[in-house]
Amino acid sequence: MNFRVIYALILRYLFLYGRTPMRLVELVFWPVVDLMVWGYLTMFLQENSEQEFASFLIFLVGGMILWDVLFRAQQGVAISFLEDVWTRNLLNIFVSPVRTHEYVAATFAIGFLRIMVTMIVLCTLAAVNYNFNIFQLEWSLIPFFLNLLVFGWSLGMISTALILRWGQAVESLAWAVPFFIQPLVAVFYPVAKLPEWLQYIALCFPATHVFEGMREVLNPKIGFLSWERVGWACLTNVIFMAIAATIFATMLQSTRRRGLLTKLATQ
Repeated sequence: MNFRVIYALILRYLFLYGRTPMRLVELVFWPVVDLMVWGYLTMFLQENSEQEFASFLIFLVGGMILWDVLFRAQQGVAISFLEDVWTRNLLNIFVSPVRTHEYVAATFAIGFLRIMVTMIVLCTLAAVNYNFNIFQLEWSLIPFFLNLLVFGWSLGMISTALILRWGQAVESLAWAVPFFIQPLVAVFYPVAKLPEWLQYIALCFPATHVFEGMREVLNPKIGFLSWERVGWACLTNVIFMAIAATIFATMLQSTRRRGLLTKLATQ
């Protein structure tokens, strides 16, 4: 792996944000709107609930912020690919001496940088407006963040693979894929509220264990994270990453063999 190639690709994507500052609005505007909706809903519910449950309701804001980690990581991979399609730069990338894993690594890095920008804004606003400090999760925040980051990358690779296979007609999947699974991963409610047969499916996703773990840490009656949840999140993440890498590599190879890459790059 050539880190200079990865660095050059990262710079290329960052220059897009520098030359068109309006792209930064997308990183901040929608997350802030979501935070305001869930933040004020939380305040309303706290004012109309018993004291013990009211203090626990702050998990709604925590769920919204951690969900954005997953979503921004997925967007970093999928949107970076679409940027190359929209600017007709895709052929330049794949005819140059850039290995596939170097290209993917650069999109992973962009996903990480997008998360950092959004997290700084959201965590600051949540602390000031809704008295929610993300760091009250203490050391649990590290496995939560890393597992959501890796799962977001996996979803980004799957989104990109689907666009490679079916072209720009399905580019909306770059935004839709994370929301296909959002009802299952129990972002804003315990997984026990799902039908029993659906709970088995939900527990196959790494994010489910993260959000369940977050509620356990914030719940005054529990207050700690079990290593079992961290273990399941890591294990399912390894499986998802292997599946996503296989799908992406297969689709890219198929697209190249059938000549669809040229068609996609020149549409």
